[in-house]
Amino acid sequence: MKSSGTDARLTLLNSTTPIRSRAAEEGGFQIPPWSVPLILLLLYVCLFSGLGALGLTGPDEPRYAAIARAMSETHDWITPKLWGVPWFEKPVLYYWSAGIAMRIFGVSEFAARLPSALAALLAIAAVAWTALRSYGVSTAWFTLLMLPTSVAIIGFSRAASSDMLFAGLLTAAMAVACEMLQTQRPGPASRIAFGFLLGAAVLAKGPAAVILAGGATLLWAALTREWHAPFRFLHPLIVAAFCATALPWYVVCSLRNPDFLRVFIWHHNFQRYLTPVFEHRQPFWFYAPILILATIPWIVMAASLLSEKWNKTSWEDSPGIFIFCWAVFPLLFFSFSQSKLPGYILPAVPPAFLLISRAAGRLLASDRRRFVVWIGITGAMFTTLAFAGEKSLGRLGDTFQVPRSHIIGLLALAAAGGLIAMGFSVAKKPTHAVVTAALLIAALLTFMNVAILPFADAGISARKAASDGLRLNPSGDHVAVFELNRDWHYELNYYFRRDLPEWMSGTPLPEWLFTTERDAAKFQAFGNRIHQVSTVGAPHAILLHVTAAQEDGAR
Repeated sequence: MKSSGTDARLTLLNSTTPIRSRAAEEGGFQIPPWSVPLILLLLYVCLFSGLGALGLTGPDEPRYAAIARAMSETHDWITPKLWGVPWFEKPVLYYWSAGIAMRIFGVSEFAARLPSALAALLAIAAVAWTALRSYGVSTAWFTLLMLPTSVAIIGFSRAASSDMLFAGLLTAAMAVACEMLQTQRPGPASRIAFGFLLGAAVLAKGPAAVILAGGATLLWAALTREWHAPFRFLHPLIVAAFCATALPWYVVCSLRNPDFLRVFIWHHNFQRYLTPVFEHRQPFWFYAPILILATIPWIVMAASLLSEKWNKTSWEDSPGIFIFCWAVFPLLFFSFSQSKLPGYILPAVPPAFLLISRAAGRLLASDRRRFVVWIGITGAMFTTLAFAGEKSLGRLGDTFQVPRSHIIGLLALAAAGGLIAMGFSVAKKPTHAVVTAALLIAALLTFMNVAILPFADAGISARKAASDGLRLNPSGDHVAVFELNRDWHYELNYYFRRDLPEWMSGTPLPEWLFTTERDAAKFQAFGNRIHQVSTVGAPHAILLHVTAAQEDGAR
């Protein structure tokens, strides 16, 4: 039977493997038998423990969680609404996942942050799988130790926002793409998985998913001259899976809300990228220090990647070029944006750690002495920072009313862990030193959840201030805010379950008022009589009971 032109073209695209796995070239690296429980412990502590230790913070967490809570309570799973008003800044996937978590586990900070923790787990699993398939056991092992204990993953996995959900799904999609490029003839399962994951990433944050995935792939094609390979990702099965996943909600939401596409696509995507309308302007090099911070505490191990000599033969047809493009394209793309936030380059972090892990594995196999030095410096960094940060952390602890003994305990733990890692390094047991550093991060995080955050919560989040306000005023009625910063205003809105009005001269007086100590005097200057009833939340907020007002005070 004569094949059609389409079949012939598809056969041509699948006739060669654009990327050759390097896993077979790995030496006899053996992981210790206790590695599996160790990694499971790290994943639990770094991603899931203490999700509710801190109340919702910042401008985004309380708003995203409020929209998810409204969806779970009203059963309107199509139109995101903030205090009853359609809100189209982000697509719907975070609200769906957090809303479902709230239906299952109840309304809580844990439920609001659970989607991000699960997405981080997906990203780690996807990158570890890519590391195993592309480079072998040692790279996968280092990835599973380093990535979940990095600052970026720990921070964003416990944030009630769409950033980690987007990064996790995009990471999984790119992991499947890497596998497809290492396979002569990708099967339907891979094609469906790629289309589904990329479509889900579009549901998480919008068309940026297609831009980042497509841009990274085209950059790789340009560097390797594999111009035919990107057409693998336009297979009809991939397109169908993508459209079936991403499009239905966009279509239904735009039919229900005629201004949705204009607000979301134009205002929150194109204008956000092309103009500083959202006042997030930063210099072009903004993401360089952000990426450095994201890789802490493994920044020293990242230096081993930069110290590697370029070898064209080892990189030719290598997964490393694709992974490099996967990591670098988000940095390039968002560096040109007129609006910059740290979370924008989160999709670059997992592939960056894959490259770092590969470099660490190669260094351990080829130059054990230099590896010992690098990991020894990592241990020394903990000890040095513990001693250097004693004064500043002590002052910070005083600000947030954390007992000084707890601060000293945290610093002592960091110093001791760093010394143990250095000891293993001196004893020429580098894998033990790496494990010690990873466990130290988990121990420090556990200590923070148990001994630091319960005290600091009142000064970081409005949760305790709102709880105190509701204790004194159980109905939550007749409450307003005055001159609060917007973060605390949004946080109080979430916990009071309403958009608290901002009091201004000439408007009716509330019975209860959240303000600051400085602005309480300004409020009194209008002729209002007040009684301070709670300082929970000071200096960011205090609660006043408004007892009376002079006639001219409301004019």
